[in-house]
Amino acid sequence: MTLTVLFCADPLDPRRVDPHFAREADTVRATGGALALLDHDLLCRGEAAEAVRRVPRGAGGLWYRGWMVTAAEYHAMSKALADRGGFLMTPPDGYRRAHELPGWYDTFAGLTPPSVWLPLVPREAPSPERLAEAVRRLPGGPGVVKDYVKSRKHEWDEACYVPDLHDAEGLHRVVRRMVELQDDFLNGGVVVRVFEEYDSAEARVWWIDGDPVLVGPHPDTPDAECVPALDQVRPSVRALGCRFVTTDLARRPDGAWRVVEVGDGQVSDLPAGADVGDLYFHLPDPG
Repeated sequence: MTLTVLFCADPLDPRRVDPHFAREADTVRATGGALALLDHDLLCRGEAAEAVRRVPRGAGGLWYRGWMVTAAEYHAMSKALADRGGFLMTPPDGYRRAHELPGWYDTFAGLTPPSVWLPLVPREAPSPERLAEAVRRLPGGPGVVKDYVKSRKHEWDEACYVPDLHDAEGLHRVVRRMVELQDDFLNGGVVVRVFEEYDSAEARVWWIDGDPVLVGPHPDTPDAECVPALDQVRPSVRALGCRFVTTDLARRPDGAWRVVEVGDGQVSDLPAGADVGDLYFHLPDPG
């Protein structure tokens, strides 16, 4: 069967691919693959059936490549596609496992900073007492906070970095601000992680069926050169059991390569200049 990729449509012209993914779409066409289009805005508004109406009926297996969606939105997209005779190559449970930190954390324990998390609804920060109880198992010293998927690293001092995790008031202030800034886009809850120093730029590794197929810089530092060691990470990627994932890796001063983040490959961004041909050459077709 033909490789078919479901791309986000251009919000200004829903008949074409969003310009951010145009280079990838050209690569798929050039290798004989097929394209389908998703209206990301409609999906996020809860109109999944309308969001996939441009996907041909009976499309079969599809890989999604587009903007981030929540686990609930991904599940709705999966159901809407199934009603049209299509299915996502990454099932909803696999997407959640790779996309949200609580899904992948235990699999990468020992390779990633110690972390705890609390489920939350948007705009409701946990009390100082609840936070203090949650971080009791973490060592004192600096930490970072984020939701299940993203941090507010561009508001580092006010909504991300905590100088001392055992300072209940300081921790609560940063978490409360992060929740406030995330607003309706808070994903899952709050994560508190031990802060680690790194002496390298982050590298992003793309894995398909447990094998690294593309290694390059993180999109935030596209000109950085970084060649991470993968021997320790590979068994955990395979144990996660997700077909298409990314790992962001950075090196500590002691030489250990650490997993900073794991993501679903369908919604992970590529750095400028990446050879997307390497990625799509290895992406399996539905057969």
